[in-house]
Amino acid sequence: MIKFIKFYNIKFQNFNDNDFMKIINKTGLFVFPSGPGLSLIEDSPNYLISLKKADYVFFDSGYFVILLRIFKRIKVSKFSGYRFLKLFFNFISAHKTKSIFLINPNKKKSLSNEKYLRKIGLKKIYNYVSPFYNPNNLTDKKLLQKLKKIKPDYIMTNIGGGTQEVLGLYLKDNLNFQTTILCTGGAISYFTGDEAPLNNFLDKIYLGWFFRIIFNPKFFLVRYIKAFKLLLIVRKNKILIK
Repeated sequence: MIKFIKFYNIKFQNFNDNDFMKIINKTGLFVFPSGPGLSLIEDSPNYLISLKKADYVFFDSGYFVILLRIFKRIKVSKFSGYRFLKLFFNFISAHKTKSIFLINPNKKKSLSNEKYLRKIGLKKIYNYVSPFYNPNNLTDKKLLQKLKKIKPDYIMTNIGGGTQEVLGLYLKDNLNFQTTILCTGGAISYFTGDEAPLNNFLDKIYLGWFFRIIFNPKFFLVRYIKAFKLLLIVRKNKILIK
C-alpha cells in the first residue's frame, strides 16, 4: 500500500478511516486541499508553501485522486474534509472537555457552527469572525492574542481554501503552545445545513462537488471549471511514491 506521494514537493499522506485515531491527538497543521485549490499552486506561492509545511496533507479532492489514477497509474484513498469531520465530531462529542476555537467568515456562520457543536455536546467553544485576509501578506495579531490566552485543543479555519492554509501556517509559526489546526474550510457546512447535503455514499463516489454546484451554482460552477487546470499540472509533473 502506498504510504504517501510527493507532488510539487507536497507530501500527501494516504490515510484511511483506520488511521484517524492514530492522528487525531497529534498537534500541527492539517490541510485538505481541494481540486480548485490545487489548480492554483503555480500561481499562489504562499498557498504552496503552506501545503509544503503542513504536518498532514489529506487527499480531499476526488478529482485529484482520479487524475493520479488516469495519468500516473497511482491508486490512493480519498479522505475528504467531510469524512474527517464526521469522524472528528464523533470523537470530540465523546471528549467533551476538549476546547475548540472556530475561525468563521461571518457572524451567521459563527452562530450556525456553534449551534451544531453545542448540539453534539461540546461546551468549550470559542468563535472568531475573521477579517478579510490577503494571502500574500497575512497577519492577524488580534487573533494570535485571543488564541494565546485561550490555548484551545483544536482550531478550525472555516474560511476559503487558498487563504485558510496560509492562515493555518501563520498560526503554527506564531503560536507559543501546541494545538491542532484543522483547515477543513466550508466542510462544516455539510453538517450545519448551510451548504449542500452530503452523505457517506455521495462522498465515496466523489459527487460532493456536483451537489455543491446544484446548491450554489453561481459560486461553485466557475470555481470547478477553473479547476480543469489541475489536469495539466498533474500530467506534466513527476510524482514520488513511497
